[in-house]
Amino acid sequence: MKISVTLNGVAVQEDVEPHLLAAAWIRERRCLTGTHIGCDTTQCGACTILLDGVSVKSCTLLAVSLDGHAVTTIEGLAANGQDLHPMQAAFKENHGLQCGFCTPGMIMRAVDIAIHRREADEAEIRRELEGNICRCTGYRNIVAAVLAGAQAMRAARDK
Repeated sequence: MKISVTLNGVAVQEDVEPHLLAAAWIRERRCLTGTHIGCDTTQCGACTILLDGVSVKSCTLLAVSLDGHAVTTIEGLAANGQDLHPMQAAFKENHGLQCGFCTPGMIMRAVDIAIHRREADEAEIRRELEGNICRCTGYRNIVAAVLAGAQAMRAARDK
């Protein structure tokens, strides 16, 4: 089946098998390995991407369902020549990662939270992150990073 996807701002057309998972297409066909596969059951969130600006877990989503949509992966998050997106910079500055395996999916979810839950407090951020598992941290620095990243995204939007 032929799919047409805007992937990280670039129009892509490709033939895919009907059973191919979106995460496999992103990693294996498009070589964007920042989207991690941790559980294959949507439990861990390591495979989180933005689909038309909303975070989704790509490990149980079929690649054919991406047809006609815009997909953003961690590699496409920073724009306009930036080294890092404000949320990525906030994770770095607030030490919101340890081993880094969950980080791309956590950042993609955090961007969604910042966009759709603009005034989220610490408790709401913790609830919103429940579908993304980090096995290394106690989430304190992750929550601090999401708060700081959301503030930076608001400041960049207000310029």
